[in-house]
Amino acid sequence: MKFTINRAAFIKELNNVSRAISSKTTIPILTGLKIVASDAGLLLTGSNADISIETLIRADDPDIGLTIDDPGSIVLTARFFGEIVKRLPEKEMTVEVKDGFQTEITSGSAAFNINGQDANNYPHLPEIDAADSVVLSGAVFKELISQTVIAVSNQESRPILTGIHFSLKDNQFQAVATDSHRLSQRQIELPMPTDANFDVIIPGKSLTELSRMIGDDDADVKMQFSENQVLFLLGDTSFYSRLLEGNYPDTSRLIPKEASTTVEFEAPELLAAVERASLLSHESRNNVVKLTITPADHAVTIFSNSPDVGNVEEELAPKEIDGDDLEISFNPDYMKDALHSFGQATIRVAFTSALRPFTLVPTEDTSNFIQLITPVRTF
Repeated sequence: MKFTINRAAFIKELNNVSRAISSKTTIPILTGLKIVASDAGLLLTGSNADISIETLIRADDPDIGLTIDDPGSIVLTARFFGEIVKRLPEKEMTVEVKDGFQTEITSGSAAFNINGQDANNYPHLPEIDAADSVVLSGAVFKELISQTVIAVSNQESRPILTGIHFSLKDNQFQAVATDSHRLSQRQIELPMPTDANFDVIIPGKSLTELSRMIGDDDADVKMQFSENQVLFLLGDTSFYSRLLEGNYPDTSRLIPKEASTTVEFEAPELLAAVERASLLSHESRNNVVKLTITPADHAVTIFSNSPDVGNVEEELAPKEIDGDDLEISFNPDYMKDALHSFGQATIRVAFTSALRPFTLVPTEDTSNFIQLITPVRTF
């Protein structure tokens, strides 16, 4: 195998595939990057226990500067190969596989010789039927991930909660995540009618990596499913992830249907106030911020206290306020994550009582996007 390529173009695709390569694996060959050179171009593959990424660098793309002199395949230790490629002196580089999988990497006057492995020993990627597939705008899917992955659990004691629950029924595509202290739910009506129906749980870590790969030029993301795998197609890149096994809890019953107190804020203004209050709450043992709401006076006060440092109190300026008086405490970090997900929107915060979960929704779309936070008992 021998090929020459523009180094910057190769590094861009190498960085994407490297997201799936781990130095800690029980299968030694998976610490490597698989490269297959053919008339179509270069196929790069990386894989670990959770995700696999495969991308095609097309030979007919004039910006890539790819020349295939000799088709073939090799597996190279990803960590060493990546560091070498990034430090080569010239714009172009040549990779040539010689006898015994010895691989020479040259650029300008620099020449490296590293040991490779037989690509035939690399595990095959799963085959996924295209029968059940969903196509979403890349920008919409990236936003959906960022809005829901914040509520994914980091506790492996309940593995099912470390994923986002995706379901599609009657053309309604829904994503839900909860760590039992908070919940995020986003619903989208698909632009194109589909007969597909599914109910799957995808690891939050997999979706975070996928989100980082969705660029501005990725017009669409296509999802396909098998029994225990999901495949995302982004242009010439295939992103595979395992699915989590088990039944996701019924989260619809957690969302209150009624509210005794509602307040509307500009999300950035409330976020800034919570960030100021959390400066002191982070110094206390319990990390709690208190909100006092008095609708009759159109007043909302945020308060935080640290016995070692001091306290902070701030009068907020709600746009609308209605209902009963309320005093409620919550974890400010959960609130900040939720408020970040709304961007510049106006939001409605709905409370039922001091000890019941409260919800946040954008005022222009109160049914398709909801954040829920469980308050903290302080007495």
